Amino acid sequence: MSAVAEFEEGYVSSGATAARAPGPVGGPGAWRGIDMARRKDEWIYTLSGAEVTELDDAMRQTRDREILTIGRDAFVLPKLGAVLDDMRHELLQGRGFVVIRGIPVSSYDTEESARVYWGLGKYFGNARAQNGKGHVLGHVCDLGARYDAFKNPGKTRIYQTKVRQLFHTDGVDMVSLMCLQKSKSGGESSISSSVYVHDEMWRRDQDLWAAMYEPFWRDRRGEVPDGKKPYYPSAMFHFHEGLLSTTFSRDYAESCDRFPELPPMSDRQNAALDLADSITEHPDTRLDMEFEPGDVQLLHNHQILHARNDFEDWPEVSRKRHLLRLWLSPDDGRPLPDSFLERYLGTEIGNRGGISVPGMELNVPLEPV
Repeated sequence: MSAVAEFEEGYVSSGATAARAPGPVGGPGAWRGIDMARRKDEWIYTLSGAEVTELDDAMRQTRDREILTIGRDAFVLPKLGAVLDDMRHELLQGRGFVVIRGIPVSSYDTEESARVYWGLGKYFGNARAQNGKGHVLGHVCDLGARYDAFKNPGKTRIYQTKVRQLFHTDGVDMVSLMCLQKSKSGGESSISSSVYVHDEMWRRDQDLWAAMYEPFWRDRRGEVPDGKKPYYPSAMFHFHEGLLSTTFSRDYAESCDRFPELPPMSDRQNAALDLADSITEHPDTRLDMEFEPGDVQLLHNHQILHARNDFEDWPEVSRKRHLLRLWLSPDDGRPLPDSFLERYLGTEIGNRGGISVPGMELNVPLEPV
């Protein structure tokens, strides 16, 4: 038996295959973009002057501490904290996304913006490493590198380029972005409800829907945890304790073609992904939004797919598109099945997800690297 066959057999026998939902899941997470676009007041929260003052005060009171050491208890938000707790509940139990608007980033330098964003993020979860460099605060901007997952795996991540990002989920419970500077044009964010996509696939083709519950090979893109292979099997849909959780990344499945020992995706798997893409990308399904400086977007990865348009940047370095990013694992997150173990490296609530490679140390870079 080949090493890959043994690995597949062990994966299946461990009980890590994904259980299926009995049918459509529904609920508040099964929304359509065409409806949410008419209800912006439900998911855009504009900070009041008093709330901005609370953030500013908390930032200045923690100025003498390293960002990595600042916890929620130190970043005191007397009234805004309760509002953020309600938002976290909506993210985890409701529609799965929110946009906070009005952080005065134009009045801050990069470190001050990072401190405000970090402190706000502590009200949503514990920061997890976003790459093999151990960055727990990421910089989303064009570093001038050409994205090529096949020839340069693990060296260039797509968020470091101007290239369009296809719909996907990140390897953590929650992902957040804060806009410091917009691009000259393009770069709009798009999100879709993976719950709606799941339910619509069931209505259209139950065989292809079932294929999404079966393992696809996924590429680790060179960021390989200790003792692991450079690829792993994982379903796209997972149903556990009455909850649907999605881990969707078509390009990470397709780039497994670079491993000659792995079988190619089947026609059925490709057809299932084609159907998922056609639903996700439909203008009635997806919700498009443009970031303004000071906007913070938070997404629950288990029920939200996200994408980004390509963009044209400003020629001046000081004006280039620049977003900060957090990957977060909340202490009150949902239970996850064993089918998440290869991707999340654990299922302990509040301590799972992110990237882990040998020798990595967590750090908070204040400049894009």
